Amino acid sequence: MTPPRKYFGTDGVRACAGREPMTPQTVLKLGWATGKALAGDGGKVLVGKDTRISGYMFESAFESGLSAAGMDVLLLGPLPAPGIAYLTKTFRVAAGVMISASHNPFTDNGIKFFSKRGAKLSDEEEAGIERWMERPLEVVDSTRLGKAQRVADAAGRYIEFCKGTVAEALTLDGLNVVLDCAHGACYAIAPHVYGELGAQVHAIGVSPDGVNINDGCGAGDTAALQREVRERGADFGIAMDGDGDRLIMVDERGEVVDGDELLAIIAVARRTAGALPGGVVGTQMSNAGLEAALAEHDILFERAQIGDRHVLQLLESRDWVLGGESSGHILCLDKSPAGDAIITSLQVIAALDGRPLSEARKVMVRHPQVREKVPLEGKFDAGNRVLAEALAEARTMLDGHGRVLVRPSGTEPLVRVMVEADSEDVCTAWVARIVAAVRASIRA
Repeated sequence: MTPPRKYFGTDGVRACAGREPMTPQTVLKLGWATGKALAGDGGKVLVGKDTRISGYMFESAFESGLSAAGMDVLLLGPLPAPGIAYLTKTFRVAAGVMISASHNPFTDNGIKFFSKRGAKLSDEEEAGIERWMERPLEVVDSTRLGKAQRVADAAGRYIEFCKGTVAEALTLDGLNVVLDCAHGACYAIAPHVYGELGAQVHAIGVSPDGVNINDGCGAGDTAALQREVRERGADFGIAMDGDGDRLIMVDERGEVVDGDELLAIIAVARRTAGALPGGVVGTQMSNAGLEAALAEHDILFERAQIGDRHVLQLLESRDWVLGGESSGHILCLDKSPAGDAIITSLQVIAALDGRPLSEARKVMVRHPQVREKVPLEGKFDAGNRVLAEALAEARTMLDGHGRVLVRPSGTEPLVRVMVEADSEDVCTAWVARIVAAVRASIRA
């Protein structure tokens, strides 16, 4: 069992929401601890960020901490998290760091770490940083202080990498595509990728001002993208989140296609082409329709705990390459070491093989599922009697006909409730009852 972490969440993100607040002092110490923990793995760390205003402050603080530990720093500026993962591996440095709170509002910020393989840090690596965080900060001798430099061609390298993940024969010529980059890390990257592959691109969410990241846009709010797709008669829309690791698409009718459906499209196309090693990993939140669709095509399916970290661990233990979450965080490990909205969307486009997205999504029939977020303004008591009784009754009544899940978010101060059943009305009724029980279980 993984020991409790003070500075790391279960998803590998050090975010301010629900944990010790992110301050420049904490980030400086975290940079120092990272440098000390990784000192034996080489002398350089990549540091990138998204577009939120606090990124400037935290970038400087983390850089100072690394320098104090004697580590050199390569500053990448705004770049998607999967781009950091890719460059960490190709630059052969000790680690990569992404300053971002992903899909959270601009008031939050956090830090994602990537190992020298481009994957999330292991439990052991996180524990090593945690141990250094508990020690007094001691600056190395001034002759051994780390140096910092800007990497001028980071964006270009990553753009070429994304394009290289699909066959040379794939062209987007004639496609009319709407992008929503969430005013985040993809704003200067994604339009080039699709445009250079031949698509006619209309981009929204590409004017970051430090505070508008994820605000009414991106993978977390697709209303604007849906309107643009309908009004422009586009072939489809592509929405990313603030750090570029989540993907949601919109078909030509303006209807949302979520991560489960995108995963099904890719998996079935690969199985048909004989290019899917093993099976597919989802999570406890994955719609039962995904499991049914994969079974219909004789594709193995396993559920991991919620969080891309757990999906990755299960994929690696099975030696599989494809998995993901309903939220759109999809892993194609034969293409990228991390979840990547741009690369995943290109895999979907390749799987379409000229078909409309509305047709391709029919490979999966969604089971009725209702979700609700309960703001957490206090301490969540998962063992509360009222909640336990409501969950026990729901699971008894839905036995064989549905599922119930209640869990605190790993990145935001809220509790997620999900009910899956034979009908939308049944889902809605049980969600209302369980949400009331969750609210009763929250202690000030």
